Amino acid sequence: MEINPAETATVGKLSHMADLVRRFADPGVAIAPGGRVRTIAAGHYTVAGLSRHVRLGEFVAHRSATGIHLGEVVRVEPDLVYVCPIEPGEPIGIGDVVIRKGAFRVAPDDSWCGRTISALGEPIDGKGPLRNGLKKRSISNTAPPSMTRRRVETGFRTGVRAIDIFAPLCLGQRLGIFAGSGVGKSTLLSMLARADAFDKVVISLVGERGREVREFIEDTLGDNMAKSIAIVATSDESPMLRKMAPLVGITIAEHFRDKGENVLFIADSVTRFAHAIREVAVASGEPPIARGYPASVFTELPRLLERCGPGAEGTGTITAIISILVDGDNHNDPIADSARGILDGHIVLERSLAEEGRYPPINPLSSISRLARKAWTGDQEKLVSRLKALIHRYEETRDLRLIGGYRAGSDPDLDMAIKQVPVIYDVLKQTPGEPPAADSYADLAAALRAGQAQPAANMRRG
Repeated sequence: MEINPAETATVGKLSHMADLVRRFADPGVAIAPGGRVRTIAAGHYTVAGLSRHVRLGEFVAHRSATGIHLGEVVRVEPDLVYVCPIEPGEPIGIGDVVIRKGAFRVAPDDSWCGRTISALGEPIDGKGPLRNGLKKRSISNTAPPSMTRRRVETGFRTGVRAIDIFAPLCLGQRLGIFAGSGVGKSTLLSMLARADAFDKVVISLVGERGREVREFIEDTLGDNMAKSIAIVATSDESPMLRKMAPLVGITIAEHFRDKGENVLFIADSVTRFAHAIREVAVASGEPPIARGYPASVFTELPRLLERCGPGAEGTGTITAIISILVDGDNHNDPIADSARGILDGHIVLERSLAEEGRYPPINPLSSISRLARKAWTGDQEKLVSRLKALIHRYEETRDLRLIGGYRAGSDPDLDMAIKQVPVIYDVLKQTPGEPPAADSYADLAAALRAGQAQPAANMRRG
């Protein structure tokens, strides 16, 4: 029988298409016909032939001259689908084949502890391939229903004295660290990552400097890396990868939470996550509504943060510590303001305190934990209230004292503040190299007793 070359070519194309479908199709998604690239622009490309088969947020597989690449559907029109490529610099040509993949999924496993992976769930630490778990999870999961979630009840020690005294945390709480650039957010996060109250630690580094990744993992985490998983998307990677990194991280945390473990989820930073969403949204044609941020930013942010917290009865907790980079030290910029309304507390780092050499530069008056009363005893709550009153009195009279307008003995409360607040500030100083504080209140009490004993000794010598 004579073989028709045209038929052979057609069979070859269909065979290749079937292979693509087998490799990339989600088993839970109905197979859709392939589409083809219609137009190409900076930040996105359009596909014809998939509009009736894909949904917003799903992923597609694009075959180019260099291989197969992923992209996310960011806009669907009757005749065209807008896709943002996952990888930067992906070679895209008019007419390239694009196939529906469905939701992006990862299959976390306990063996991932101690590993560093990319936002695509691939190992980047040179330690070999990852072993997939039994269950695939979509990175776009929703939070557990509110009425099925456990209550937050149990406090824990972070080892950072300024937090344990003035803004104590509970398992399942969501805390934000608000600061400008270069004030010490990442350093404080590294100190909190050493807390021994957690079974697992999941760290999502979003938009970090590439040179700092190994320093953070090898030097800062150290031995704690054995129970940690790091998901990294550096600043030079595409906005899609920077957007996916926290979503992959929280999905891994949910895996351990559902096994009944207490997980610490650290995201540095949510602001860069929001910037990545903005880049993707603007590329797809979404208009900005608040200082350059489109509406999808304020939709995605609570979806991420609400996935943290306690799980349903019989499961564990995800305690979230999120850093928020405030633009221009403006703590009321849209991202900071939106995050503050969702989180269960906020730690404020002040640039002026860092310039004074006080590290971590936490402002104890501006920092609040909304669940502090579940962590404090009654006596501790009274003590902290008194300490805040002394600090406030000390700070509000700073200018008066500097010009010599205050005489000792005229205000007993201010006299006490002048003697004790500098001692309190010294106790709150803590460097990353110091071991975590075992009992912050005992350290404070010992320092205050020593401060009171010193003037008495001076009087006896006189």
